[in-house]
Amino acid sequence: MEEIVLRMTREISMGLAKETHPRATIKCFTTYVQDLPSGRERGRYLALDLGGTNFRVLLVTLESESSVNIDGKTYSISKELMEGSGVKLFDFIAQCLSDFCKEHKLENANLPLGFTFSFPCKQQSIDNGTLVAWTKGFKADGVVNKNVVELLREAITRRGDLKVQIVAILNDTTGTLMSCAFHRQNCKIGMIVGTGSNACYVEKTSNVEMFPGYQNSSKPHMIINCEWGAFGDNGVLDFVRTRYDVEVDSHSINPKKQIFEKCISGMYMGELVRHILVELMDKDMIFKGVKSQTLQERGRFETRFITEIESDDPGKYRNAAMVMDNLGIRTSNEKDLMCLRYICETISTRSAKLAACGLVCLIRKMNVKDLSVGIDGSVYRFHPHYHRLLMQNMNLLLNGTVRYELVLSEDGSGRGAALIAAVCAKD
Repeated sequence: MEEIVLRMTREISMGLAKETHPRATIKCFTTYVQDLPSGRERGRYLALDLGGTNFRVLLVTLESESSVNIDGKTYSISKELMEGSGVKLFDFIAQCLSDFCKEHKLENANLPLGFTFSFPCKQQSIDNGTLVAWTKGFKADGVVNKNVVELLREAITRRGDLKVQIVAILNDTTGTLMSCAFHRQNCKIGMIVGTGSNACYVEKTSNVEMFPGYQNSSKPHMIINCEWGAFGDNGVLDFVRTRYDVEVDSHSINPKKQIFEKCISGMYMGELVRHILVELMDKDMIFKGVKSQTLQERGRFETRFITEIESDDPGKYRNAAMVMDNLGIRTSNEKDLMCLRYICETISTRSAKLAACGLVCLIRKMNVKDLSVGIDGSVYRFHPHYHRLLMQNMNLLLNGTVRYELVLSEDGSGRGAALIAAVCAKD
């Protein structure tokens, strides 16, 4: 773990420096967010959140530090939209935004809007973000290397029935950090462990060489979007990867990319378990004599099954038996179900260990002794032991030198987008 922290630190330093940035795997993108919320922001703001198969439109009313009203609607993005034309995707987003505003009688309110777009983006300013690469199963054409804010503005203009001002683009980690900082001024890191994994942190502006005015900025800090999912794309993680990782990677839609993320996140954990089970069944070492066609299919062992299996009380295997039944394997053999749980625990524990390495790397980089970490994402939110595993492994590495708190961010992507809109509107 110490070796991983060391290698990660090296990559982050490369990402921040102008000279080495092009070949760094952790890109450390500049977010242009230099102000954290004070807790005194007030007003009504719109937020859009696109980060996976669900897309959300939200109206966020900041009434007081303790009263934040969120009214939102979730829309589903079909496979056709994910893999079709970019124009259609953004037309769909604009249509949902328009429908939502009509329902809330906001078509002409011209409210500030924060756009959470949780894919690797290179920003030129707070409201200009160029998509570097699609992740999480998206591959809509005509979007990579384009400014996504402009694509959204164009889609809104094509409709002609809507007035909003898009003031900021951010990703879900930045939103998570902002959302947590509204209540906790010492929040310095935002992390996501869900379908994908990423983190952002507060860096000294003077270290951010990719920011045009880094040497003489009047503001001391800048949130950096690490995009740490790509850590290991250059082979530096191969010493901890297994043949199962290689197998899962080779069948993914982006082979040899996002290597760190593929060891950690919800999009891949279930698939890793499936590969191990299939191999053990082929060798007749588990569920002897039982065959399951379902389990042979990629993606059929979902990550939520890991959460269900590990939610069983110790020594009990009710959920485990139900999950396997669901996959065409009817068994009450406790030894087999115990092995199944052990495999799941191994994958979860490794995920938490790697995430802990990432957090410790950022804490040491900032050299802070007291901080909060805002965390969101389905794996952290729903896995029964993930929080404990993260703490355990962070404690192992930090050894009592830092006071920290891990906080589940309440709707970081939505509330955080609104808070950035509020902070920008203040300027």
